[in-house]
Amino acid sequence: MSNVVVLDNGAGLMKAGIGGERDPTAIVPNSMGRPLSSKKWLMAEQLLSPDVDLTSATVRRPFDRGYLINPDLQSSLWSHIFSNLLKITPSHSSLLLTEPLFNLPSIQRSLDEIVFEDFNFKALYVSDSPSLVHLYEASRRPYGLVSKAQCSLVADCGFSFTHASPVFQNFTLNYAVKRLDLGGKALTNYLKELVSYRSVNLMDESFLMDDVKEKLCFVSLDVPRDLQIARKPGKDNLFRCTYVLPDGITNTKGFLKDREEPKRYLSLYDKAPQQVAGEQTDTDQLDNSEDRNRSNGSKIDLTKNEFGLTNERFLVPEMMFRPADLGLNQAGLAECIVRAISSCHSHLHPVLYESIILTGGSTLFPHFAKRLEMDLRPLVPDKYRLKITTQEDPILGVWRGGSLLASSPDFDAMCVTKAEYEELGSARCRKRFFH
Repeated sequence: MSNVVVLDNGAGLMKAGIGGERDPTAIVPNSMGRPLSSKKWLMAEQLLSPDVDLTSATVRRPFDRGYLINPDLQSSLWSHIFSNLLKITPSHSSLLLTEPLFNLPSIQRSLDEIVFEDFNFKALYVSDSPSLVHLYEASRRPYGLVSKAQCSLVADCGFSFTHASPVFQNFTLNYAVKRLDLGGKALTNYLKELVSYRSVNLMDESFLMDDVKEKLCFVSLDVPRDLQIARKPGKDNLFRCTYVLPDGITNTKGFLKDREEPKRYLSLYDKAPQQVAGEQTDTDQLDNSEDRNRSNGSKIDLTKNEFGLTNERFLVPEMMFRPADLGLNQAGLAECIVRAISSCHSHLHPVLYESIILTGGSTLFPHFAKRLEMDLRPLVPDKYRLKITTQEDPILGVWRGGSLLASSPDFDAMCVTKAEYEELGSARCRKRFFH
């Protein structure tokens, strides 16, 4: 039996592996980068090497705003993955490929040409992300609501944009899908602007600011309160963190000055409400005195390359919930989900509200699901139950669904073969995928 290569071709990360396995062989950036000190372009896993200094590196991506704009670059990245990481022979393998919702026919033709003419794959199956996420979640809980009703709403917060997609019997209901033009890239860019305006110019540091965002940002459950706390001086400001920039000599990567600092804000969610409002117990006062003693060592040193973050940590993910605050004429994620469900038949509404699945890297911010539930509850009729599930690994959820599909006995019959592509062409073959 030939291998089935499963490729979740995200705009930010590519996840590639062999169908039937639990985890992908490679999880690598879908980009090429050239460090300032080098003339050689690095690709995929080479960008993740701890020895590579990516300060002010030039970045090239095959995707822009969620759609493929550079098929040649994508082809060279795939070639590197297939030959160096997966070590497979495409002409003896089938390919399961994910593509964005509402992909343009011209881009679909380009992808088909790469798959069948450049790599000579035996067969191809193209899927969208929500249906694979639904398939995986239904198989994980065979007695759960998603599996029994064969119905769910997948909120996919990806690199380029966010989709709220109802799925029914493993098919995405395209007419009801709602899109929010915000994703991980927009959040990183907003963080770059905030830090560059307030501290150090980091507008060219995409890889560095991605790291800052992933390590320090979180979703606030009470924005007005947290903004007040972020204005406090010294150790009373529970959000203040210091990030040290790479110097190119001893450190080629940025790092946190104090690893415990980012966790201090968690005490807000552990305290009783009256304590948060201002009352302090004896133990709190002791903790504060210890904090003041330690604060001398964690002050920002202006002679070194480091910067502090306070309210940026929660204002950046806040974009997902209130894009209008930034002047974007778009609804937040909660309203997006309600509009998507309202576009479906009324018989599906109670099931969809009770089976919301979160996937995508941007859902990894702490408290994301809890905040979404807080925003959704006032918008959802009281007669409906609301249940939000975050995937066990939101980054790998789509790939695992693809791996499950690729190992099913019906998979070969679902694919388009190279012979069919050569006889019928791209457009006719695509009709088989019901997109």
